[in-house]
Amino acid sequence: MSALSQLELNGCRKLLKLLPADDLLTLKDTVTNRMIAVESSREAIEAIITYSQNSEELLKRKKVHRDIIFKYLTIEGVVVPPNSEKQQLVKRTLELWSSGNNSVNDNNPGHSDKSGDGLADLTELGKQFCQWYFHIFNSQNPMADQPAKEWGPQHFWKDVRLLILSYTGEQQKEEFHGAELVCQRLLALVEEERLVFCPNLAHPGMQCFSTPHGLVLVAVAGTIHRDTTCLGIFEQVFGLIRAPMDGNSWKIKSLHLKIKGQISREKLPEVTYDVNEMLQLLM
Repeated sequence: MSALSQLELNGCRKLLKLLPADDLLTLKDTVTNRMIAVESSREAIEAIITYSQNSEELLKRKKVHRDIIFKYLTIEGVVVPPNSEKQQLVKRTLELWSSGNNSVNDNNPGHSDKSGDGLADLTELGKQFCQWYFHIFNSQNPMADQPAKEWGPQHFWKDVRLLILSYTGEQQKEEFHGAELVCQRLLALVEEERLVFCPNLAHPGMQCFSTPHGLVLVAVAGTIHRDTTCLGIFEQVFGLIRAPMDGNSWKIKSLHLKIKGQISREKLPEVTYDVNEMLQLLM
């Protein structure tokens, strides 16, 4: 019988939900030697998990295709090279489940900061912010197979500014002002265009700086996906300022989003801006 940890159980359930119904039933028959009858996909998933020896064995099954694991990691916000082989994806998934990081707090990280100004460890602050932001952002995608988290203008300053530069063919530039408009434009990327943004949270995929005036700059690079297709890369710079009247949480003051259609299959996306360039982008 299965001896999976709770993290592995949760992860396996989410991953198996991505399988087509026919593949799911075939996998159930293989794992259970056709000894278990089921009446729904949910029952099939539970049978597969119960009769799998371990999570690695399950991930290596033929019906758990490479594209399914890639899509699962994408939904979980894990950046992997688009040309990764199934063996590499299995290894990365097992690392995710063993690390305990596949459960992201839905609260703005600033709300949980009880000591000082939260700037003692800028890298950790930036990582927590990105995990929080992209988790709720990507959950708005109707294909994400997870309940949509609370997304709205409350996460932005009222005078927030968004600039989007797109290099997918000919260059396009869009600019938006105000929490409502910025929130709606960003939402359209994931809800209507069905994009998923996967940040690379390891240096140099993410960098953070602070200014003497209380502005924190978080820059992050990553890949953009639709379903199992990697469409390109992005580089995003956030300007964060604390909101003393709102629990002293960090709110987004400005955003700069650059999207490129080109994909490097040799390495993960990296931040290309230095701190002065970031400040200029957000002015």
